[in-house]
Amino acid sequence: MNLNALNVTLVGIPFDESSSFLRGPAEAPPKIREALHSPSANLVTESGRDLGAESRFRDAGDLQLPTGAAAFGAIEQGVAELLETGDRLVVLGGDHAITYPLIRAFAGRHDNLTILHLDAHPDLYDELDGNKLSHACPFARIMEANLATRLVQMGIRTMTPHQREQAERFGVEVVTARDWSDAVVGSLEAPLYLSLDLDVLDPAFAPGLSHHEPGGVTVRDVLTVVQAIRAPLVGADIVEYNPVRDVNGVTAMVAAKCLKEVVARMLEC
Repeated sequence: MNLNALNVTLVGIPFDESSSFLRGPAEAPPKIREALHSPSANLVTESGRDLGAESRFRDAGDLQLPTGAAAFGAIEQGVAELLETGDRLVVLGGDHAITYPLIRAFAGRHDNLTILHLDAHPDLYDELDGNKLSHACPFARIMEANLATRLVQMGIRTMTPHQREQAERFGVEVVTARDWSDAVVGSLEAPLYLSLDLDVLDPAFAPGLSHHEPGGVTVRDVLTVVQAIRAPLVGADIVEYNPVRDVNGVTAMVAAKCLKEVVARMLEC
């Protein structure tokens, strides 16, 4: 199979029932699409690729989900069906809880997944407020189920003692926001999955977040990491944008910018 000939499909997952603080991320997918197609900008990536003229990039719309725990099974099934086409997949969340069923679907198709996770939070709680499917827990579920062989987390700046123990237990590689560097990216191997929680960014760059965590990285820092990826990127999610807290659509435009560069990486490597 020629990976470079594969298409890239965009899909939205409007789910935020596992958010621990504020609802709102379920409203994100259409807002990001609106920013992506805004007449104030264009669809050209920094490498010069015009996604508006790119026949290999398509939008499958949003998954229709039931409420409650049944949503997780519907996400896994819906994504697994999309993966049957052989396309690479970019997912717009939604809160970070969706990454667990997403990875379940990807692991059913790709062995030995490597995950690159950009976030202020490690999301390694065994449970939060009695909820093992909280948006604070997806990577605990992923690693305990052996759905990935390597997990690299970047931008972390809120690691509790419990989550530190969890990181050691699962052999997670952590690059804190204080020690941010794209050096580790060159060691990542295929098949690679990227999980981008927008609160990896300092809230100055992305006010439309449920959890404002000062001391984050810049948009350019994130783009540099994305553009440094050389291993084939089979899937990605962009999560935790909360339009309810956004200011003048700034964060929607940031999400759309990141989306364009992620799609470019998928099409080019």
